[in-house]
Amino acid sequence: MTVRARWFILVAVALLATGYVLPLWRVDLIAPQYPEGLGMLIRIDGVDGLKENDLNSINNLNHYIGMKTIEPDAIPELKWMPWILGGLIVTGLGVAALGRRLPLYIWGASLVALFAIGLWDYWRWGYDYGHNLDYEHAIIKVPGMTYQPPLIGRKKLLNFTATSWPSGGGIAMGVAAGLMAAAVVSTARRKVEG
Repeated sequence: MTVRARWFILVAVALLATGYVLPLWRVDLIAPQYPEGLGMLIRIDGVDGLKENDLNSINNLNHYIGMKTIEPDAIPELKWMPWILGGLIVTGLGVAALGRRLPLYIWGASLVALFAIGLWDYWRWGYDYGHNLDYEHAIIKVPGMTYQPPLIGRKKLLNFTATSWPSGGGIAMGVAAGLMAAAVVSTARRKVEG
């Protein structure tokens, strides 16, 4: 590995660590009856309302259409994710200390795989919440309507506009993945040139 690649990995590890303090994802809902909006912040170990009562308000609205209640304690991934991130950080430090190509490539592939699995899992949870509705107890029933928020971007759900974007921690992790890719490219070039 090049010295530059080692620095890329060290900075990437520092950026990964921000996931413990910054939210990873943000979901906003805006409607005429909620002009100030409602929002959720998805953290490595929980889900919070953007404002104090937002999560409770979102759960109350979800009840009308038959969606499940969003209960962070019932989401097992929120218990595992801090440990998985810790493993990525520790192994990243080990990769930088070793300075060898193979551990870098394995760590890089693991990082990409875990990020992809994380995004897929987030999409899967949104799909489940938005499609598996309790029509028997729903107050508002629109045949054929589903309420899955977008993975990334904006979507109209009845009279709500839902937006979903990476938040500070998610952006930092994306930059960390970019630095890991730069370390791989730098190391691969050195091998070709050497």
